[in-house]
Amino acid sequence: MTFLLTTSSSRLTISSRIEERLRQGELTQDRVDEFRDFLVEVDREFMQHRIITNNAYTRWFREGRATDEELVYFIKQFSVFSNQFLIAALQKVINSPTLQQSRASREILLNELGVIYRKLGQVGSSRVTQSQEKDREGDPELVSTEGTVDGGICRFQAAHFEWLIGVAEGLGLSYADIGKRKHGSPTTLHFCDELIRLYGSADPQIAEGASFAVENWAAAGFWQELEDGLTRIKQTRYPHLRLAFFTWHNRVEAQHAGHTLEELEEVYFKPDFDRTKFIQGGREILDAIAVFWDGLNSYQLSVIRE
Repeated sequence: MTFLLTTSSSRLTISSRIEERLRQGELTQDRVDEFRDFLVEVDREFMQHRIITNNAYTRWFREGRATDEELVYFIKQFSVFSNQFLIAALQKVINSPTLQQSRASREILLNELGVIYRKLGQVGSSRVTQSQEKDREGDPELVSTEGTVDGGICRFQAAHFEWLIGVAEGLGLSYADIGKRKHGSPTTLHFCDELIRLYGSADPQIAEGASFAVENWAAAGFWQELEDGLTRIKQTRYPHLRLAFFTWHNRVEAQHAGHTLEELEEVYFKPDFDRTKFIQGGREILDAIAVFWDGLNSYQLSVIRE
């Protein structure tokens, strides 16, 4: 049995890793049953949150009907979230309670900053294919979506924010026009601040819940809706629009979500695990995510009314 991380017809369930620990006698049946009940609670509180199951903004955006004004506003707000996320990710690294969790957090942060994922077994090979060479150069259309940053190569142009600059430039924006707090709306900045407070929390139980919720939100389909909408816009209005920032994230986020379930399996069975705080961290960050998307949706609706 493997874990399932979808939001409508499927539910979180016990993984083969937990079943093996049960067979080995490391866990009792009662503890496994408790964990199964906890996953039901997580599914109800996190995976059924309205911003995961019914994101009105991305559902509208996927149709590709955003005007130039709406598109520019979206890219500006998303760039603020993307760039400010680095602060929360660094704080998560600093506050990690164990070396293993610190490394897991650094995987995400360093990749965001431009360290390319290295597929296991890639280093040491004497044969370098053309695509591998482009990987090293940070081509966002080709860089690996799986593996580890350990032993990976850093390239400035592989930084995720530089890919987003490429999208912005296609709309007439420049580096100076995006990413800073001064470009963020109140709802966007609320989300950024809550990421720092919750995702980067010094309380490991709050941080773990927020991390699990964030990664599973990211894997729940909104990237696909954004990619669909931008692809339609590229086909009809902006043929030179560079979309790699969105297409790459759409491919990679499932891997991040899988890692968070493994982390949860480790921390849940520790004596100091606090179910209440875990749920609190996840619920509060999902509410903040909803504020961000609701802000974008309110702007879109205000443009229509005008």
